[in-house]
Amino acid sequence: MRVLKTALGLKTALQENQGQTVALVPTMGALHSGHLSLIARAKAENDLVVVSIFVNPLQFGQGEDYQKYPRPIEQDIDLCQAFDVDILFAPSVEAMAINQGQQQSLVVPPEHLVANLCGPFRPGHFAGVTTIVCKLFNIVQPNVAYFGEKDFQQLVILKKMVEDLRLPVIIKGCPTVQDPSGLALSSRNVYLNEQQKAQASGINTSLMLAKEAFSSGERKSSPLLTIVKQSLVQISPKFKLQYLELVDPNNLKQLETIEDTGVIAIAGYFGSTRLIDNILLNAQKPIVTIDGPAGAGKSTVTRKLAKELGLLYLDTGAMYRAAAWLIKSQAIALEDHVAIAEVMASMQLELLPCDSSKYSCEVYLNQQRITEQIRSLEVTSLVSQIAAIASVRTVLVKLQKELGKKGGLIAEGRDMGTEVFPQASLKIFLTASVAERARRRFKDLQNQGIEKVSLEELIHQITQRDHQDSTRKISPLRKAQDAVEIITDDLNLDQVCVNIVDLYLNKINQK
Repeated sequence: MRVLKTALGLKTALQENQGQTVALVPTMGALHSGHLSLIARAKAENDLVVVSIFVNPLQFGQGEDYQKYPRPIEQDIDLCQAFDVDILFAPSVEAMAINQGQQQSLVVPPEHLVANLCGPFRPGHFAGVTTIVCKLFNIVQPNVAYFGEKDFQQLVILKKMVEDLRLPVIIKGCPTVQDPSGLALSSRNVYLNEQQKAQASGINTSLMLAKEAFSSGERKSSPLLTIVKQSLVQISPKFKLQYLELVDPNNLKQLETIEDTGVIAIAGYFGSTRLIDNILLNAQKPIVTIDGPAGAGKSTVTRKLAKELGLLYLDTGAMYRAAAWLIKSQAIALEDHVAIAEVMASMQLELLPCDSSKYSCEVYLNQQRITEQIRSLEVTSLVSQIAAIASVRTVLVKLQKELGKKGGLIAEGRDMGTEVFPQASLKIFLTASVAERARRRFKDLQNQGIEKVSLEELIHQITQRDHQDSTRKISPLRKAQDAVEIITDDLNLDQVCVNIVDLYLNKINQK
């Protein structure tokens, strides 16, 4: 692991690793298990991981704990080393070009995103956060950055910043990590004495009571928040509540009634120590993702499961095939990314239900039916290369996410669980050996009357495609850290589906 302190040193180190997917985990140090969970996920999903440690003076208000904020740098270095971090970036205030006491350029969040929750109590805080994170993005230029969902308002604001400023980075929110008592982990927990820690666990207990009421059908803000308040008075009488709100998870506006999803967010003090936490209340139907390499049987399994579980089958493979067919039909060279971006921007793609046992859906592109055309060998040979083009993925991932907003779907592909639906209720990584996948493809082609491709050629093609899919810079094939891997060499279709249905029912019952 390299420990670097300057932007120039970091940029030089990253230039030595060009072509790799780079993940950034921004922190203020005093690392705990919550930070380590972000690092572990970043390691699982990317080639190179950069962890930054910078106690940002811009996000501390007057009277806040900037000077005494914990800075155990040697301990943090040891933890990063143990978790196989590639680069630890620990710049000084000067290296980050912050001139304390002087006016400087700031990235200011939209007013409506700081109008409630922490915003009114910490004026200027989120401008400090967005400014320093934007600087880190410019220095590191990561493909993806990981943040904890405990700081939910921060997460929403950073996603909005990336969207508005068109920054080429994916923001991923990761679940809050709690200690055994249920207290959300925070670097500031070191300020709490043992009695305060014990009482602080009541924050999570109270939020969980509201979730139970929600699961029983309560959708109104007032009763849900009353449950939390009453519980806190009993369990944590020394907790000084600062705010307790039910907000929309997308725009942070206060909700009177939850239609689909809501977040109960809370902040308050034990003594002088400020703690925050939140809980997501989700009435949406679940999302299931099935990722894996080419030829693992994802489409067949997903189509069958969609019927058994009553979920919409989102055939993302058909979407990428449609893009490949469009680019091929217009004779656009794969190297001409500008022309591809232009044609993708104006593409109108529809996936309609169908009763066919052969196809998952009817595919219409610019009002032309191309259901059969996208299954040709010529299109199949292009799909992996097309899927690695940034403009193609930008357009199709946006469409996929729009289709998934209401939940209730099952999607298969290469990055459904890692990139498109990281919040999925159940993630499956379906795989099989290269030899087995080639054998299945060979048999399928024979059934279609196609005999010009040999088994050896198929093994070579699948091996080559596996390499392309797993090494491409944009959203490479990765098993999500929380995915369940199923190897299908010795399993038939029914056995695979039974396994997944059992996993699905267990997840739903836990929820």
